[in-house]
Amino acid sequence: MTSDQRQDIRKRTFLKGLILFNKGASSMDCLIRDMSETGARIELSETSTLPEVFDLYIPQKDETFRSALRWRRDGAVGIAFVDQRKPAAEPEVKQDASIGVLLRRIAELEAENAALRSVLATMGAAKASAA
Repeated sequence: MTSDQRQDIRKRTFLKGLILFNKGASSMDCLIRDMSETGARIELSETSTLPEVFDLYIPQKDETFRSALRWRRDGAVGIAFVDQRKPAAEPEVKQDASIGVLLRRIAELEAENAALRSVLATMGAAKASAA
Protein backbone atom coordinates (compact mmCIF):
# COMPACT_ATOMS: atom_id res chain seq x y z
CA MET A 1 0.00 0.00 0.00
CA THR A 2 1.50 3.32 -0.95
CA SER A 3 1.11 6.50 1.03
CA ASP A 4 -1.38 7.65 -1.66
CA GLN A 5 -3.69 4.80 -0.67
CA ARG A 6 -3.59 5.53 3.08
CA GLN A 7 -6.46 7.39 4.69
CA ASP A 8 -4.22 9.16 7.22
CA ILE A 9 -0.60 10.32 7.28
CA ARG A 10 1.60 8.15 9.48
CA LYS A 11 3.84 9.79 12.06
CA ARG A 12 7.24 8.32 12.91
CA THR A 13 7.32 6.65 16.32
CA PHE A 14 9.65 4.55 18.41
CA LEU A 15 7.20 2.76 20.71
CA LYS A 16 7.40 -0.66 22.30
CA GLY A 17 4.38 -2.81 21.52
CA LEU A 18 3.00 -6.18 22.53
CA ILE A 19 1.10 -8.29 20.01
CA LEU A 20 -1.50 -10.49 21.71
CA PHE A 21 -3.34 -13.41 20.12
CA ASN A 22 -4.87 -16.80 21.04
CA LYS A 23 -7.04 -14.97 23.60
CA GLY A 24 -3.96 -13.52 25.28
CA ALA A 25 -2.20 -16.90 25.65
CA SER A 26 0.39 -15.95 23.01
CA SER A 27 2.33 -12.71 22.69
CA MET A 28 5.19 -11.18 20.71
CA ASP A 29 7.21 -8.05 21.39
CA CYS A 30 7.42 -5.51 18.58
CA LEU A 31 8.57 -2.00 17.79
CA ILE A 32 6.07 0.47 16.33
CA ARG A 33 8.00 2.52 13.75
CA ASP A 34 5.20 4.71 12.43
CA MET A 35 1.53 5.12 13.21
CA SER A 36 -1.63 6.92 12.12
CA GLU A 37 -5.23 6.96 13.31
CA THR A 38 -6.01 3.97 11.05
CA GLY A 39 -2.87 1.81 11.07
CA ALA A 40 0.84 1.34 11.73
CA ARG A 41 4.10 -0.19 10.56
CA ILE A 42 5.68 -2.47 13.12
CA GLU A 43 8.96 -4.37 13.25
CA LEU A 44 9.35 -7.78 14.86
CA SER A 45 11.77 -10.66 14.70
CA GLU A 46 9.34 -13.28 13.35
CA THR A 47 6.61 -12.15 10.96
CA SER A 48 5.61 -15.58 9.63
CA THR A 49 3.87 -16.65 12.85
CA LEU A 50 1.81 -13.48 13.12
CA PRO A 51 -1.93 -14.18 12.71
CA GLU A 52 -4.13 -12.18 10.33
CA VAL A 53 -5.99 -10.48 13.22
CA PHE A 54 -4.58 -9.65 16.67
CA ASP A 55 -4.49 -7.04 19.44
CA LEU A 56 -1.66 -4.51 19.57
CA TYR A 57 -1.07 -3.23 23.10
CA ILE A 58 1.06 -0.10 23.56
CA PRO A 59 2.11 0.10 27.23
CA GLN A 60 3.41 3.70 26.99
CA LYS A 61 -0.01 4.90 25.82
CA ASP A 62 -1.97 2.25 27.77
CA GLU A 63 -4.01 1.59 24.62
CA THR A 64 -4.96 -1.55 22.73
CA PHE A 65 -5.87 -1.70 19.04
CA ARG A 66 -7.66 -4.57 17.31
CA SER A 67 -5.45 -4.94 14.21
CA ALA A 68 -5.49 -6.71 10.87
CA LEU A 69 -2.36 -7.65 8.93
CA ARG A 70 -2.09 -5.86 5.55
CA TRP A 71 1.45 -6.71 4.33
CA ARG A 72 4.73 -8.40 5.37
CA ARG A 73 8.26 -7.38 4.28
CA ASP A 74 11.75 -8.02 5.71
CA GLY A 75 10.94 -8.12 9.42
CA ALA A 76 8.23 -5.46 9.18
CA VAL A 77 4.47 -5.62 8.76
CA GLY A 78 1.81 -3.11 7.91
CA ILE A 79 -1.38 -3.24 9.93
CA ALA A 80 -4.77 -1.56 9.81
CA PHE A 81 -6.78 -0.93 12.94
CA VAL A 82 -10.02 -2.87 12.70
CA ASP A 83 -11.83 -0.81 15.33
CA GLN A 84 -11.09 2.73 16.35
CA ARG A 85 -8.78 3.15 19.34
CA LYS A 86 -9.92 1.36 22.45
CA PRO A 87 -8.64 2.46 25.84
CA ALA A 88 -6.82 -0.39 27.53
CA ALA A 89 -9.19 0.08 30.47
CA GLU A 90 -11.85 -1.84 28.57
CA PRO A 91 -12.27 -4.97 30.68
CA GLU A 92 -11.71 -7.71 28.10
CA VAL A 93 -8.83 -5.98 26.28
CA LYS A 94 -7.01 -5.03 29.50
CA GLN A 95 -7.57 -8.56 30.78
CA ASP A 96 -6.00 -10.06 27.63
CA ALA A 97 -2.88 -7.91 28.06
CA SER A 98 -2.67 -8.79 31.75
CA ILE A 99 -3.15 -12.50 31.09
CA GLY A 100 -0.10 -12.64 28.79
CA VAL A 101 2.05 -10.91 31.39
CA LEU A 102 0.70 -13.10 34.19
CA LEU A 103 1.23 -16.31 32.23
CA ARG A 104 4.87 -15.37 31.64
CA ARG A 105 5.37 -14.54 35.32
CA ILE A 106 3.74 -17.81 36.43
CA ALA A 107 6.11 -19.77 34.19
CA GLU A 108 9.10 -17.92 35.68
CA LEU A 109 7.91 -18.59 39.23
CA GLU A 110 7.27 -22.28 38.51
CA ALA A 111 10.82 -22.66 37.18
CA GLU A 112 12.21 -20.89 40.25
CA ASN A 113 10.10 -23.12 42.51
CA ALA A 114 11.43 -26.26 40.81
CA ALA A 115 15.03 -25.06 41.24
CA LEU A 116 14.48 -24.32 44.95
CA ARG A 117 12.89 -27.75 45.52
CA SER A 118 15.91 -29.35 43.91
CA VAL A 119 18.26 -27.43 46.24
CA LEU A 120 16.18 -28.42 49.27
CA ALA A 121 16.17 -32.07 48.22
CA THR A 122 19.95 -32.00 47.80
CA MET A 123 20.38 -30.36 51.21
CA GLY A 124 18.08 -32.94 52.83
CA ALA A 125 20.00 -35.83 51.28
CA ALA A 126 23.34 -34.35 52.42
CA LYS A 127 22.03 -33.87 55.96
CA ALA A 128 20.69 -37.45 56.11
CA SER A 129 23.98 -38.95 54.92
CA ALA A 130 25.97 -36.84 57.45
CA ALA A 131 23.88 -38.11 60.39
